[in-house]
Amino acid sequence: MDIFIAPLKFYSNVLLQNLIKELSKRFSSSIHVVDIRLNIDNFFSIDRKQYFSTQIIAEVMKLTDQYNGKIILLTDVDLFVPALTFIFGEAQLNGKHSILSVCRLHEIFYSGISNENLLLERTIKETLHELGHNYGLRHCIDWDCVMHASHGIEEVDIKGITYCNKCRTKVEGYK
Repeated sequence: MDIFIAPLKFYSNVLLQNLIKELSKRFSSSIHVVDIRLNIDNFFSIDRKQYFSTQIIAEVMKLTDQYNGKIILLTDVDLFVPALTFIFGEAQLNGKHSILSVCRLHEIFYSGISNENLLLERTIKETLHELGHNYGLRHCIDWDCVMHASHGIEEVDIKGITYCNKCRTKVEGYK
């Protein structure tokens, strides 16, 4: 089953290419970049100054029947669900669609200092995490597993960059 990355308001081609390279090392699936025509400004909350991820996924679901595989939307915009202040991403459990924002994965967001290597590492972790949910994985209690829940950037940095043995066996095409 292929993996499709759909950039939506995403501006770093270097990060995208590095993510594809890293995912290709980890999955036997083919990785493709696809262009989904969707204006996500319709899902912007003026009050929160963030984008409602659940609504974006729901709209993309209507546009992606032709793709046989997992679809991860990649964006630079800040995401939310109503119950939380922000989210790094959201995914359909055992589903086809997920979304990941790199907005709060940038070190410059916290310290004012840019660190491209750290951004790539965080992006890999959170991409694997959301894809894990697509493959049916729930949050893992193992801090070395990429499926450990991350409610803040410190938890993203602490957790591992791959699946634990238990989670790995459930992810289709993972090397």
